[in-house]
Amino acid sequence: MIVLNDDHNTFDGVAFALAAVLPGVDFDRGMAFANRIHNSGQAVVWTGERETAELYWEQLQAHGLTMAPLD
Repeated sequence: MIVLNDDHNTFDGVAFALAAVLPGVDFDRGMAFANRIHNSGQAVVWTGERETAELYWEQLQAHGLTMAPLD
């Protein structure tokens, strides 16, 4: 699952959303992802089964993150 850089989310907001939704991601790891998203335009934040990915994708999108389409 890929989160894309956008112009409306803050680093703290991205880190909070990732920590709230993804297992094993705390705020500090979320900040590391936020930096990667900012610097490279995107980051793979989770991989796994499609059904679980769809659930996380919807939850992250509900937090306002800009998500790449699931393939």
